[in-house]
Amino acid sequence: MPLYRDEAIVLRTHKLGEADRIITLLTRHHGRVRAVARGVRRTSSRWGSRLEPFTHVDLMIAEGRTLDVITQAETLTPFSGELGGDYERYTAGTAMLETAERLVVEDKEPATQQFLLLVGGLRAMAGKELPAGQVLDSFLLRSLSVAGYAPSFDHCARCGDPGPHRWLNPSAGGVLCSDCRLPGSATPSAETVAVLGALLAGDWAHVRAAEPRHLKEASGVVAAYLAWHVERGLRSLAYVER
Repeated sequence: MPLYRDEAIVLRTHKLGEADRIITLLTRHHGRVRAVARGVRRTSSRWGSRLEPFTHVDLMIAEGRTLDVITQAETLTPFSGELGGDYERYTAGTAMLETAERLVVEDKEPATQQFLLLVGGLRAMAGKELPAGQVLDSFLLRSLSVAGYAPSFDHCARCGDPGPHRWLNPSAGGVLCSDCRLPGSATPSAETVAVLGALLAGDWAHVRAAEPRHLKEASGVVAAYLAWHVERGLRSLAYVER
């Protein structure tokens, strides 16, 4: 069988037969890949621990008719070790993995930007220099942008009129001017909209200076925006401490 080599983040796993697992991966060059890892559930397996969720790995993979087969795995960064003992960061990281899997919709289609974004997000989450919720919100906004759902927080999402604007509607793609506002639009504070723009741009100085109430309101907007653009809500997001 033809072989290829790639680096990947393990997104999730599930059992196959008595000793195997199916591993869902986000790879740097091949996008989302589902591959079988033979014998990794046996106690004698030397590399089963390298194929756990959150692990950044270098892989050798054989192409198969239905599922590819992992033939070699080397750990690059064991993010699971940094996140496993911290419930808040673990649950936020799980939401990141699920988001990446859901937004990369086609198997074997290159998704390099999403891969690099996920690696950077997990590195920031494991580094513990930034609050977990803010890292997650920033990742979600950027991941949606890479997938083609970029929100607008400084111009009207419908007519492009420069802001600031008072209204915000996830279905419209961001903030709306008074002429374009839709029924049911939210009216977040101007400070909250500024925080959302900072999270999207990675302006951490602005995010750090924001008041907790504006950060909390921004998190609600991010969750609503994600729910609108993802067909089914993220199961993992329900466990994230907000």
